[in-house]
Amino acid sequence: RLLSEYLKNEGREVVLTKEPSLDSEAGRKIRRILKGEIVVSVEERQQLFTDDRREHVARVIMPALAVGKIVISDRYFFSTFALGAATGADLEWLIKINTEFVMPDLCILVTASPEVGLGRIRARGEGVELHDRLDILERAGDTYALLAKRFENFRMVDGEKSVDEVFAAVR
Repeated sequence: RLLSEYLKNEGREVVLTKEPSLDSEAGRKIRRILKGEIVVSVEERQQLFTDDRREHVARVIMPALAVGKIVISDRYFFSTFALGAATGADLEWLIKINTEFVMPDLCILVTASPEVGLGRIRARGEGVELHDRLDILERAGDTYALLAKRFENFRMVDGEKSVDEVFAAVR
């Protein structure tokens, strides 16, 4: 949100978006899965993320990019790779089923220890979801570190600093 506001103040047109979306049937089903309302296999869950992304990219991301807007997405396929692998899906399979999607010019991962992350989730008062467990967040962190080495457009920013320091690093 801060980056979006900053870029808009610089005269840029920005689309701020989030995955999973609420605009597709797959996205709505994912939200129910993450809340624990329904249970599906790891593979089915990851395929739903891909299906939701397909619609989201077609409806929101590509049209915005086509007219020169900057798209900032809170989560994208790197999150699918890390959290999917952390819950048992094969990382190479996850990468393969997401090859059709546009590669971000830049991915900024704001890092924090799993303990700090869970504390922040609980402090928001929104309740914990499927991925909000120490063991899953630890494995996801390991996968993100691998992704940072594998993809040249991937940057990590220390999210345990103050909001101002984190935003300065992101900017």
